[in-house]
Amino acid sequence: CSKLFHFECNYNFQPSVFLSILAENKRMKYQTIDAALYKLNRKNFMSQMEDGALAVFNSNDIFPISADSTMPFQQHRDILFLSGVDQEESILVLFPNAKNPNQREVLFLKETSELIAIWEGEKLDKKRALEVSGIATVHWLQDFQTVFKQMMAEASGVYLNTNEHLRANTEVETREDRFIKKVKQDYPTHQVHKSAPILHRLRSVKHPIEINLMQKACDITKAGIHRLLKFIKPGVWEHHIEAELAHEFLMNSSRGFAYTPIIASGKNACVLHYIENNKECFDGDVILLDVGAEYANYASDLTRCIPVSGTFTARQKEVYNAVLHVKNEAEKLLVPGTMMSEYHKQVGLLMEEQLVKLKLISLSDIKSQNPDWPAYKKYFMHGTSHFIGLDTHDVGLWNEPIKAGMAFTCEPGIYIPQENLGIRLEDDLVVQEKGAPLNLMSEIPLEADEIEDLMNS
Repeated sequence: CSKLFHFECNYNFQPSVFLSILAENKRMKYQTIDAALYKLNRKNFMSQMEDGALAVFNSNDIFPISADSTMPFQQHRDILFLSGVDQEESILVLFPNAKNPNQREVLFLKETSELIAIWEGEKLDKKRALEVSGIATVHWLQDFQTVFKQMMAEASGVYLNTNEHLRANTEVETREDRFIKKVKQDYPTHQVHKSAPILHRLRSVKHPIEINLMQKACDITKAGIHRLLKFIKPGVWEHHIEAELAHEFLMNSSRGFAYTPIIASGKNACVLHYIENNKECFDGDVILLDVGAEYANYASDLTRCIPVSGTFTARQKEVYNAVLHVKNEAEKLLVPGTMMSEYHKQVGLLMEEQLVKLKLISLSDIKSQNPDWPAYKKYFMHGTSHFIGLDTHDVGLWNEPIKAGMAFTCEPGIYIPQENLGIRLEDDLVVQEKGAPLNLMSEIPLEADEIEDLMNS
């Protein structure tokens, strides 16, 4: 701000010059993504639509906190996937069978101005929207009702976009929810279709451009972990570690954490979603770090376990290597044709074997176990893998075979509250046509000995 005020005071202030400064600053966060990705995504989506129907996708709201405070804006991943538009108050309409070619792909954006740019920052104008999305027909948002009414008069049905993620919390009404209510009220005779099943299928298989963006997010995470291996020592606090990561992420063009970071030392590591990050780290403890940077809205999701003192005890390393063995073997199962339900069963058997070796469960426990809650679940109670991409827990089809190009985490863990020890190890993997998956985090230290060597070098 001081530079801008200095500029204003010493020169004749020109809004157009000011806008170019803002535009340059905004573009620095992440590089413009090739619009060919969004053209292909729209083509693939429209190829699965019913004849005569159109589809509508809304941006997210800017969510209020209190007074005049708001959460930082995060774009709805579906309109982002189809258009690349990373801006509030935006609407995308797809109508592949429209008689007017100019109504087959239409963007509606909040009208920008020099005043808006000065107070809120650069917004897309129609030329820039075309560059970002590849969509030629762009209207201002105030024209939406008029244009949409014309399109609906021709359409026989409408695809509406609801959040059908299996773990979604849908208590808060979104901009999309309000739009769905209005469409059903204003156009009661139109047939309603669901966009979610199509999007879940499309988004689950990553384009090479997307894989490169995910790799960038993982590389930023790598920089954060290397920073921590020189920083962690007895007496640091969990939130100090969080601050080091945030600094490294932001310095590398990330917006920050892809999800709320888990920095859990000692017994805190046995709380799966521990996010307080407010305890001191003591000599002899192991810190479970479940953290990941985002880049261009794509997530990374990493878990590593680091000894506060720089050295694992014999028991800690024994548990660590057991988890690492399960992870290495589980990765081999992430191949085309695998069903996720069967995959998780196989990983359970791998973990069962290791827990017996660690003397945490016995063969008698296994023999008398409840099939619905196997004995190994006492120490490994969560799933091993989830889809990852534009969301950390990305959308995908859980009841269809794995395909090449799908991206998953692999994150087995063992949690022993009585030993104040939790070990989880996690990487991000892309399924290949043949052979082992591509590990986007292969350059991030994983072996216990390697972590110790780097901490003590």
